[in-house]
Amino acid sequence: MSALPAPAELTYRPLAEPDLPAVLDLLTVTLAGGPTGTRTAGFFTWKHRRNPFGASPGMVAETPDGRLAGVRLFLRWQWQRGDGTPVAAVRPVDTATHPDFQGRGVFRRLTSDLLDQVTDEAALVFNTPNGNSLPAYRKMGWQELGRVPIAVRAVRPAAFARGVRAALARRPAGPARPVGDDCRLPTAAAWLDAHAGAGRHGPLAELLRERAAADAVDHRLAVHRTPEYLRWRYGEAPGLDYRVLTVHRGDELTGLAVGRPRRRGPLAEFTLADVVVRPGDRDSAARLLRAAAQESGCDHVATHLSPGTEAADAALRTGYLRAPRTGMTLTARTPTGPTPLGIADWRFSLGDLEVF
Repeated sequence: MSALPAPAELTYRPLAEPDLPAVLDLLTVTLAGGPTGTRTAGFFTWKHRRNPFGASPGMVAETPDGRLAGVRLFLRWQWQRGDGTPVAAVRPVDTATHPDFQGRGVFRRLTSDLLDQVTDEAALVFNTPNGNSLPAYRKMGWQELGRVPIAVRAVRPAAFARGVRAALARRPAGPARPVGDDCRLPTAAAWLDAHAGAGRHGPLAELLRERAAADAVDHRLAVHRTPEYLRWRYGEAPGLDYRVLTVHRGDELTGLAVGRPRRRGPLAEFTLADVVVRPGDRDSAARLLRAAAQESGCDHVATHLSPGTEAADAALRTGYLRAPRTGMTLTARTPTGPTPLGIADWRFSLGDLEVF
């Protein structure tokens, strides 16, 4: 067997379209199938090329014989303050080093090259690394800002308890139930196709506009939700079975929620990604939270309810409790150094973080 190339012999260059098959293979070898179970060109294109915030910059490390030793992409993102001030950001995603080259500085080099690229265009770099990769990010200047908590409502308490006990004991919990078959909710693709293009006076656009006006006094960073953004994020995501819940008062759309049934070990989970209601309308928020449990056909619902929102205020009376030992660790920096932000400076939905 020939010796592996030394790190200095690797070529570091921008990711190009012809690299896609090799990139998908490398991501599968190192990170398995991702949120859809299979790494596909369609999902990659949706995520990195059709993103409304812009195409993702990427770098690869290549051996002299043309093999990929590593890949790194930064997903472009845009946060917005309540007063409308945009904050351009990137989030490190889809990072892989081939097992033959791990521990040889490939991750660090790809990361530093991409940070140099985005210095003039991004004010913030953020992500939610897992426990295995968190130490590497700390060494490269990322600050650990805290955990984004998850709230859970058990729908089938006995099944949910068995699944939790099995997960804690790391043992099988019996056969897994099918996911999605019992969900009575319309697909996000069909609903958003029918409603997202209704123009600025349509019910969805009016709901989002009223929500944005009320949030103008909230200085936390949040995603500015538009019909076009929602259609990309939830209606067009390949292989992700997003569903829609709505509440009305007469002909008025007073609330919208989006989530997806998914497999979580032996359990069927409804991941509630987004909840949008009229300002101050806790009743609509409560109706959406109850409907997610009653109509999703899953064993439990999991979501993040950002403090101060109507949904967070309605959580306890609708059976949602903060789950211990869960959540995602938020890390951040600027392209050139530390960030002054803390976790309290964000207003997340789970859809801002899951999948990516």
